[in-house]
Amino acid sequence: MGALHNVSEMRIRSRSVRARGSRLGLVPTMGALHEGHLSLVRAAKSKSEVVAASIFVNPTQFGPNEDFTRYPRDLDRDLSLLEREGVDMVFVPSVEEMYLQQSVTWVTVEGLSDRLCGKSRPGHFRGVATVVAKLFNIVEPDIAFFGQKDAAQVAVIRRMVRDLNIPVAINVCPIVRESDGLALSSRNAYLSPEQRRDALVLFRALMRARELFESGERNPAALIEAAKNVFAGSPAVRLDYIEIVDPDELTPLTTIDHPALVAVAAFVGNTRLIDNIVLEP
Repeated sequence: MGALHNVSEMRIRSRSVRARGSRLGLVPTMGALHEGHLSLVRAAKSKSEVVAASIFVNPTQFGPNEDFTRYPRDLDRDLSLLEREGVDMVFVPSVEEMYLQQSVTWVTVEGLSDRLCGKSRPGHFRGVATVVAKLFNIVEPDIAFFGQKDAAQVAVIRRMVRDLNIPVAINVCPIVRESDGLALSSRNAYLSPEQRRDALVLFRALMRARELFESGERNPAALIEAAKNVFAGSPAVRLDYIEIVDPDELTPLTTIDHPALVAVAAFVGNTRLIDNIVLEP
């Protein structure tokens, strides 16, 4: 497995794969890898002859008061995990390599970028769309693999790929959870033992919404209210939002008559966590 640090090296390797007629899968990450990331790698290996991963903490998707500087980083551990999973090459660029001096070009998916996390984190999805477009342009994968936990990000990327005619298939893999339901996240490393227990309220709120849905409730407002009541029992957790939206458009639903995304974001201490489920009528 080779760690590649510049764009030209990555392009040479990926184009040699395509020249052989092999299918190339890409798993984009920001490092601090956990079992959720590794599940994406395994999915990529099952659908691709060659698997590439990227490790890049993208500064443009962080706001000015967010955790870019303290985001967990352990490159040696990440590379060891990827090698153990049989990844063929890893793209590990610097910020200077990805963003040339005085870069002024951005990718903005209008409308979607202002919804869910985009509403709470202005500019976040512009940074996500731009860096993913750059990765697709550099690596030129046939398939890219993302986790369902980042459902809003997936919607933004899918629309970008469609609108810009980028020849990449987007494969979305299920959320990987701890045995008690907590969705795996690199930011879980920030949590104290007490905060980790508090964080379970996100999953409990989603399960409460699912229970009501499975009992026949189809009014999103009723499901949201029930989920908010679960949060009321955890005053140490500050709810950012809980919404029920169309999974592709991220627009709020007034009734659930087709698959619906129940998305939640909340602060546990200073740590912002997200989670979601999909309800299928």
